[in-house]
Amino acid sequence: MNAEELRARLRVDGPRQELPLAGNRAAAVLVALEPGRGVWLTRRSTRMMNHVGQVAFPGGKLDPEDASAEAAALREAWEEIGLDPDAVEILGRLDEQVTVTGFHMTPVAALVPPGVRVSVASDEVVEVFSLPFTALFDPALPHRRIASAEGHERQFYVWPHERHVIWGATAEILRQLALRLREAA
Repeated sequence: MNAEELRARLRVDGPRQELPLAGNRAAAVLVALEPGRGVWLTRRSTRMMNHVGQVAFPGGKLDPEDASAEAAALREAWEEIGLDPDAVEILGRLDEQVTVTGFHMTPVAALVPPGVRVSVASDEVVEVFSLPFTALFDPALPHRRIASAEGHERQFYVWPHERHVIWGATAEILRQLALRLREAA
């Protein structure tokens, strides 16, 4: 998938409806799309306090100095993976997510140039990898799973990857991204 196709399918003109925080912590993630490669993901360090070792998008809590979710997502991507904000083209916001861990997350879709260099902050991120666009366009994906914990049944999505388990809020954001890309095809 090339940059023009991604721009056409994901550019958001005008404001999107924002969900109320309702006691959740505001956060933003960068859904970085590299033409010809796929969507970038990270595996979090085992040194992190939250979501240890999980697959995630670069991102985190909004700080008081962040002017917007976009500013927070770019700042976090710079801090976590050394992605230069000047190399990023913001396309718009995807649907907001409220997580079971108490975060109100705004996914910010963006283009990154092919082959752009990153440098991971090893205390936060172990690796950066991508989920190929072919997976996002596969109508059989993601897989729906059911698990029980403390007497409650929970349904969630899992995206297959050769080395990682992609689930939770990350999988849901990928699912919504895939639906938008597929619907525009």
